[in-house]
Amino acid sequence: MDKELLRVVIIGTGLIIVMGLLAWSYLRNRKLQEEDEGYDFLGVNKPGKRYASKDKKSASVSLDDDVGPAHTLQQDEDFYDSDDDIEHSPRISAPAIIQFSLIANADEGFNGIDLVNAFGIVGLEYGSLKIYERLDAKRLVDYGVASMVGTGIFPDKDIEAFYTPGLIFFMQPGVLDDAQAIFDDYIETLQLLAIELDGTILDHHKHKLTDATIQALRLSL
Repeated sequence: MDKELLRVVIIGTGLIIVMGLLAWSYLRNRKLQEEDEGYDFLGVNKPGKRYASKDKKSASVSLDDDVGPAHTLQQDEDFYDSDDDIEHSPRISAPAIIQFSLIANADEGFNGIDLVNAFGIVGLEYGSLKIYERLDAKRLVDYGVASMVGTGIFPDKDIEAFYTPGLIFFMQPGVLDDAQAIFDDYIETLQLLAIELDGTILDHHKHKLTDATIQALRLSL
């Protein structure tokens, strides 16, 4: 496979597992998921390495509600279920995907123009797969931001007519050289966008993100 094409295919790592995590979370938190019904997220085949942004080649895309290795999902569930035991288990293995949500406080959701402006303020870039990304000096993606509607992408035209009830932030600590520093930036970016866009940050279980969860995740990296 062409190296550049491989890099694009690797985007599926984050997005496909995010889709699986969202489906799992939906089943366990049905009462909290009414606003998220019908959402699917962009995904491609296998988890793996970091990818380079703005590749001009395209990757095959598929939607599948049953993706993601079961053992990975269970490990992630075990991590997020362990918040009450942080004092007893200060060092926990990091989940394969660190995934949080930013939910709009306004009933109409986040508007596309407001999103573009806010993403510009925090330095996120619009990538080749139509999601926003944090890029390092080598144009490798540290973490991504997807929409909560449709396949998770943001339109590249008529953005003023676009609305989404929320955003999904995801990063893969296992493929990053300095996961802890990137996680710090990930959290800071989330918090700044929550202020700028007037949103609420939720953890994997759709609960408000706590300092305890942040601390546990940081210690695991």
